[in-house]
Amino acid sequence: MSRRRILVVEDDRTLRTALAFNLTREGYEVQTAVDGEQALGIARGGTLDLVLLDVMLPGMSGVEVLRVLRRDGVTTPVIVLSAKGDEIDRVVGLKVGADDYVAKPFSRPELLARIEAVLRRGRRELAESGAGDEGSQVLEIGPVRIDLAARLLELDGQPIHVSVKEFDLLAHLAAHPGRIFTREQLLARIWGYDYGGETRTVDVHISWLRGKLRAVDGHNWFRTVRGVGYAFSPPVAA
Repeated sequence: MSRRRILVVEDDRTLRTALAFNLTREGYEVQTAVDGEQALGIARGGTLDLVLLDVMLPGMSGVEVLRVLRRDGVTTPVIVLSAKGDEIDRVVGLKVGADDYVAKPFSRPELLARIEAVLRRGRRELAESGAGDEGSQVLEIGPVRIDLAARLLELDGQPIHVSVKEFDLLAHLAAHPGRIFTREQLLARIWGYDYGGETRTVDVHISWLRGKLRAVDGHNWFRTVRGVGYAFSPPVAA
C-alpha cells in the first residue's frame, strides 16, 4: 500500500519542521508549503490525501485558501489549524468546507487521532461509492430533492447552495426522516470522530442548514431534541 500523502501548510518554520518530522515518522509522505499560493499550487495537483492548513498565513489566509480550493472543486480533506480561542476562524473554516479543526497548541496524539479519523472516514466513503447507507443516488422527501451523485440540493425546484459538510449532514438525516441522532452519532458519521469530538460543530451546521431551507419555504426541517440531538422533520401532509 502506498503511503498516504499530507500537505502541511504552516509559515512557522519550527512548527512546520516538527509536523513534517512527526508525520513522516508515523509513515506519511509529507509535503510542506509556507504560504497560500504555494499551498494552492500543490493542492491543485490532486495527489494529496489530506491538507493540514494553518489559518494565519502571510498574504492569503488559510480560510481563503480553503475557499479557493472548494470553489475549484478540490475535495481533498482539510484540517484547519487555528490559535486557541479564534472561534470565528474555525466556524468560517467549517462553513467553507473544512473537515475538522484543531486548536493550537495541540498535542501530538490529538493531532494524529484527528488525522486518522478524517482519513478513515474518507476511505469509508470511497468504499461506499459516495452513497453510503443512504441507498438510492437520489433522495426525495416532499419538496426536498437530494442528488447524492451530483451533490446537488433542491427545495421546491430551487437550487440551494450548501457546503460539503452541510450536504453530507443533510443527506444522512434526510435518509432517515424522523429518526433522532445524537450529536456524537452525527460527529462519528459525518466528521469521522470516534473519541469525543466538538459537538458544537453539529449545532452550527444544523443552524446553517435550518436557515437556508427555511428561507425558501418557511418550514423548520430539523427538530431539536433537547439534550439528545436532531431529527429530520418534513412537513406533515394535510
